[in-house]
This record gives sequence, C-alpha cells and structure tokens, in this order.
Amino acid sequence: MPALKKITAPRRPSRPRGAKSSNATFAEPLSLRPPSWLLLALEGRAFAEFWAGVLSVPLINRLPRGDGQAVLVFPGLASGDLSTWVLRKFLSKLGYLPYGWKQGFNAGPRHGVLAGCKERIEELHALHGRKISLVGWSLGGLYAREMAKLMPEMVRQVVTLGSPFAGDPHANHAWRVFELLCRHRVDDPHLHERLREAPPVPTTSIYSKSDGIVAWQCSVQALGSQSENVEVPSSHFGLGFNPLVLYALADRLSLQEGRWKPFARDGLRSLFFDTPGFD
Repeated sequence: MPALKKITAPRRPSRPRGAKSSNATFAEPLSLRPPSWLLLALEGRAFAEFWAGVLSVPLINRLPRGDGQAVLVFPGLASGDLSTWVLRKFLSKLGYLPYGWKQGFNAGPRHGVLAGCKERIEELHALHGRKISLVGWSLGGLYAREMAKLMPEMVRQVVTLGSPFAGDPHANHAWRVFELLCRHRVDDPHLHERLREAPPVPTTSIYSKSDGIVAWQCSVQALGSQSENVEVPSSHFGLGFNPLVLYALADRLSLQEGRWKPFARDGLRSLFFDTPGFD
C-alpha cells in the first residue's frame, strides 16, 4: 500500500486574545478535554434513540431517496458490521446498496486493515462500475476520510458520524481503549496533522454538542467548497439510529454526483438543525 503524504494543516486565522468566534470553521486543537461525566452518563439515551429510529420507519418514504449507488459503512472502535446493521437496513430501504466493511472487529489501524479497506473499495467500485459513497461512525469515519484521500477517483462523497479527526487526540473517552487495542499512540503529530485535512471529495461531518464520548470540537472540519459540518442533538452511541441523523444522512447521500451543495437549514429544518459554531 503506498505511503500517505504528509499534509499541512490549514492555518488558523488570527483574532484578538479572548475574542470568541460564533461561527468558527475549524476545531480548536488545544485546551480541549473529554466530554463531562454528565454527558458520558447521558449516553444511556442511545437506547431511546434506537427506538425513536425504529418508530420513524413509517416516515421513511418521505425522505430523499437514493439512485442505487453503493455505500460502504465503517463501524466505530471496538465494534464490527453488526453495529451498523440498522443503519445499513435504513439505507437499503431508501434505495441504496449498503455494504459492511468486512474487516471484523475494529481494533484500530492494525497491519493489513487499511489494505483490506482499499481492496473493499476497489471491489465495490468494479462491481457497480461507478463511484461509491463512504459513511463512517466514530473511528470508522477516519477510515472513510483516509480512504477517500487515497482513492478519490472511486469515492463519490464521505459522511462521518461523530468522528474525532481534529482537536486534541485525548479529548475523548476512547483514546486509552484505542491505544490498548492497536498499540499505536493517539498523539502522533504527523498522523494527527494528516487526519485534520478534509478529503478532496464532498465531505460532511455530522456531530453533536451533547456527544458523551468525543468532544464535539474534534468533529468540526474547516469549511470549504466541498466540506461542511452538520450539528444534531444526539448521543455518540445513538448516531447510527437518531432520526435527525438519519434524515441528514439521507439528504446528503441523495445529492447527484457532481452537484453537491451544503446542507440547507431553512424552513422547518431550522427548528432541528443549528448552524455549526463555537458558541
């Protein structure tokens, strides 16, 4: 597998000391801490979000539908394809062809895993004869972003759910598990610098300020002509079931290839989706 190029992180715009930005376009890399213990305890609401997603199934016909494109879904840390089964069933009912990553238990970037992801994308691209979309939950979103950087000619767009690609790599409650499972340090400066850079394809980061696992600032990417952030009210473990997340995901994946545009927050959407910022 070819070596990844070192990518320079976007330069942070200067502002007076103590000033706040209400519509920042990047994640603050310093002085971040993991979510509070209260938010961590509130992750238990993921159970309710699961049932909310199930009960919203009758409304699925009102959501934007797909055009039969293939969607590869990457699971989070310490989970596998079973954890994304509901999400993939949802996409299937909307007219997509969803696939699991088939790399087993996600224990981080162990030997052979990245090569396996590359082969999986090549396989699906050849099978369908068109670009595929990548969806990644938490750590799975880092795989999706990196694969899109390596193979942009095969990727239609990327959508991540609560993925910690920016900010302080210790600003989450999973970094110790990550280091234990994959035997890699999370604070490798070269790795972290590369992860911050958005892929050269349309990329949407869906995140929640009430995420109890990952500090939300770590899931905010620099805005660009093809990169955006969508804020939702959700737990981290509920991102794969929360009805608002599913709505935003359906909206993003339904965009025609070559006609990407930012997520609109007009009309009724303004009641449920906030404009991302650091307020």
